[in-house]
Amino acid sequence: MRSTASYLFWPVMVTVLGVVLAGFIGWEYSGTTAGAVSFLLIAGILAVLEISLSFDNAIVNANKLKDMTPAWQRRFLTWGILIAVFGMRLLFPLIIVVIAAKIGPWAAVRLAATSPEEYARIMGQAHLPIAAFGGAFLMLVALSFFFDQSKEVHWIGRLERALRALGSVRGMEIGFVLVIILLFVGLLPVRDEKLFMFAAMWGVVTFLAVDALGHVLDRWGGNATGAVAQGGLGAFLYLEVLDASFSFDGVIGAFALTQNLFLIAIGLGIGAMYVRAMTVMLVERGALAQFRYLEHGAFWSILILSTIMFGQTMWRIPEAVTGLLGAGFIATAFVSSLLWNRRHGSGGYGDAEGQG
Repeated sequence: MRSTASYLFWPVMVTVLGVVLAGFIGWEYSGTTAGAVSFLLIAGILAVLEISLSFDNAIVNANKLKDMTPAWQRRFLTWGILIAVFGMRLLFPLIIVVIAAKIGPWAAVRLAATSPEEYARIMGQAHLPIAAFGGAFLMLVALSFFFDQSKEVHWIGRLERALRALGSVRGMEIGFVLVIILLFVGLLPVRDEKLFMFAAMWGVVTFLAVDALGHVLDRWGGNATGAVAQGGLGAFLYLEVLDASFSFDGVIGAFALTQNLFLIAIGLGIGAMYVRAMTVMLVERGALAQFRYLEHGAFWSILILSTIMFGQTMWRIPEAVTGLLGAGFIATAFVSSLLWNRRHGSGGYGDAEGQG
């Protein structure tokens, strides 16, 4: 089995590079040692923010990744990290400004470099549709887990069994999310209703489209080529959209710490590398099988995050609250797993159903 240090090799390399770049950018902007140190500290805080907000993402990724073919696992851990770091942490904020300000990509880069306050203001204006889209998508991800009729292990016993029973009604999770969307549409100011509804509905449509594509490719992969075999392209696309949805909160929240796009990309990129390393370690060490309720804690964390993203369309909710709640659920699930293993003398799932 690989040592823990081997999983951390690339994250540490990226951290070193990120520290050098953050210090250089800080010096270029301020011309002082204090300015460079300030940028280093902000980069570190952003990395911690990304890890705290995305640990549940690592657990869900690991659950999906273990069923993917080795080739697609490698693609997710190579292409996927490029998409996660450069796509979502650098290109995504630029694209938002390009669309919102109706300017070209290079003009958006210049705006980020020369007028970070204006850049942050434009990003802030785009927060409502981003939160609506991400909230709808992530809520469906979480509810699909709890409503799954094949789910046999329950952590919060009565509640999770009740949710599973509701899942026997076809389309219940979609109906639940639509009700939540309508509730917020009724609470939001009239000027925001249409934009919120449009973005949230696209979150629902995206989830259904990715899910449908995965089923089609699963069936196709059962035939022949293996190029898009079960656990292949469909699972890859699902994980990339999921990762994007998790990234929304971190990218928007980062602007509360700094308006410098490049510093945000460095800090969140460092955090994303550690999240990917945790994903690989969870898969290769079979940690999800060893800790019975860890996956449940992750999906409860996702459900909380999706609810907070909806709430952020109306109220300012600090990212620290989101991170602490998510970490709290996962830590509690981890402890519950250890206690279950101790009671049953098991290092894994066993055969008995958890009672929560």
